[in-house]
Amino acid sequence: MNYARSSRVAEFNSLWTAYTVTFLGSTIAMGALPFLALRYVQASAAQVSIMAALAAIASAVIALPLAPYVERLPKRRVLIATECVQFAAMASVVVAFAFDGLTYTHLCLVATIESAGSIVYLSAAGAFIKQTVAPDRLVAANARMEATNWTAFSVGPSVGGFLISAFGAVATMVVDAVSFVLGILCLLRVRGHHEDRPEEGSREPMVRQVRAGISHILRHRGLRGLYANAMLFGGAVTMTVPLLAVFMLRDLQLSAWQYGLALGAPAAAGLLGAAMSPRIVTVLGARRALLWSGAARGPWILLLLFATAGLPGLVTILVSQALLLFTAGVFNPVFATYRMRATPDQLMTRVGTAWSASSRLIQPLCIVVGGGVAALAGVRPALLLAGVLCLVASALLPWRHHDPADGPTGTDDDKSSATSSTTSGDNPEPQYSRTRTASR
Repeated sequence: MNYARSSRVAEFNSLWTAYTVTFLGSTIAMGALPFLALRYVQASAAQVSIMAALAAIASAVIALPLAPYVERLPKRRVLIATECVQFAAMASVVVAFAFDGLTYTHLCLVATIESAGSIVYLSAAGAFIKQTVAPDRLVAANARMEATNWTAFSVGPSVGGFLISAFGAVATMVVDAVSFVLGILCLLRVRGHHEDRPEEGSREPMVRQVRAGISHILRHRGLRGLYANAMLFGGAVTMTVPLLAVFMLRDLQLSAWQYGLALGAPAAAGLLGAAMSPRIVTVLGARRALLWSGAARGPWILLLLFATAGLPGLVTILVSQALLLFTAGVFNPVFATYRMRATPDQLMTRVGTAWSASSRLIQPLCIVVGGGVAALAGVRPALLLAGVLCLVASALLPWRHHDPADGPTGTDDDKSSATSSTTSGDNPEPQYSRTRTASR
């Protein structure tokens, strides 16, 4: 018993280390591709925006058909293969730059590979954690992953900015590529003793297999509400990202260092929220912690409307963002745990992929809507719209649904292979798919 438990802990620790190293490398290099496109390929601002949009859309289109295959493969091998592909993509940029062969098309391709790889990696990691982490340790494990997200977001962009200033954008790509190698080495230590054996290929039509993930989400009473909440809330928060830059630098006349402080400092609140999440679950219970932390994220964007020029405006923004990220830090681990418990083992990858792919498709559209409202009516009305959407999203949480293991609604005829093999009650273990931001 003790050996089995220590073995599970060791495997989770190896996965967590791999995730930490690679995610930190990715946050360090997160601004490198747009920088290279602008400075070295001479791409226009419109082309940079198109590159980001194409990467989001293409990665979703690529990842969804892969999900049924990933579902049947050993997740450790999938994680290693994904890291290898992403390493090759990042290394190709370094090589192309060294030989003066970098092109806009190449950068678009690398952005797509990175985005698709992230979807596959996080979906496979969630399935692996559900199989590996003991049920009574899931919230703590997910909180640990969430804390890693906030720590990386606090440190990575600043380090990346320094490296770009000192050595150029390619230096951050080198760091990112090395992080993938280190992640692979960590994953090689994972033996996968607690993984389920790979399933045989399904005889069902591929379209039905691909659709199984989103079908399970929409049929399950609790997941359906959380999905609607996540898409609307995530889209609204993402809408504010470019708006805040204009709002702080132009409307409030904040300095560059104040702008950087407003972007970076609130992430510490997200880290604190993630650290407190297991304790809050213990005190309130999982259901109340899920609902009330989810609803508590809603009002804080509206505080931005009261920001004025100068120091008072900076303080208002810091308070708004800190409260938003703290409540998100509490919510994300509880949400991830619920989603794992509500999802059968044989659907974990497809549900995670469908969730991530939907976010990648919806969030860019919300940015466009926010930009359109700002162009027509101003930044404050656009922020008001985002704040109202966040409040509306809170109403979509599963307030009337109690048990994640209750299963999907509908008749037996409606339940396809997505739910025919196993039930979610047998494996009440969850995790956070890269729910590393407030918009998760």
